[in-house]
Amino acid sequence: MIIDFHTHAFPDKIARRALDSLKIKINVEPNTEGTTASLAENMKAWGIDYSVVCNIATNPAQTFNVNSFAIDTFRKMPTLFTLGSIHPEYEGIENELQRLKDNGIKGIKIHPDYMGHDIDENCFDETFDLCAEMGLFVITHAGFDVCSPDHIHATPDMILRVLKKHQRLKLVAAHFGANMMFDEVLCKLCGKELWIDTSLAYIENVDKNALINIMKNHDPERILYGSDCPWCPPDENVKFIESFGLGSEVNEKIFEKNARKLLFE
Repeated sequence: MIIDFHTHAFPDKIARRALDSLKIKINVEPNTEGTTASLAENMKAWGIDYSVVCNIATNPAQTFNVNSFAIDTFRKMPTLFTLGSIHPEYEGIENELQRLKDNGIKGIKIHPDYMGHDIDENCFDETFDLCAEMGLFVITHAGFDVCSPDHIHATPDMILRVLKKHQRLKLVAAHFGANMMFDEVLCKLCGKELWIDTSLAYIENVDKNALINIMKNHDPERILYGSDCPWCPPDENVKFIESFGLGSEVNEKIFEKNARKLLFE
């Protein structure tokens, strides 16, 4: 079984517009049509059994509708684990997180760059405390993002401060812990009580050895396979991770077992 812990899909009525806008920013052609149906259909060809869909509320007003989309999709599509999202300026955070939990949603996605706040700012404290209390995990974009090239909103140092302040929080740092900041990840985040995912690296043409060093120095129970589909082809990303030579036992944890603990238990 392979679980892709980091994918994206959008409501049908905005999917094409969203993809057209994003592909201009990142200069990458998408591998799906951007809809949940397209993602689910392509998963069969890619050999992916389940996908985690990372929804993002980029402003407070989007929060309720983004979460309603996540809940509705989760009910209808058994191979997709949709995540909610909480913008830190949203009023009614506790009620919204409870609504997600009551409807079977296992976690939320935040993107500090799109939300306009550093991940260690106090505005995230309520969300992180409540997620820890409710048993919801948080996956965050980490490291460089083209939408904010001059200011990184989730650096390894910021993530360390979050871990220190919110010790019960189940936090997943995307893109090998911090996109394009892999030396800092190796020195500062490897070995910490933090999950990392493997998303995006395949299309970035980064130093493969740097990624392997992170994988070998982080707890193998806390590494999650992720692609960042539609921006990275999941099947090619699987082959890329398999080429690291980590062994079948570690690969089984990365591709399935670690994700199952967050999604099924």
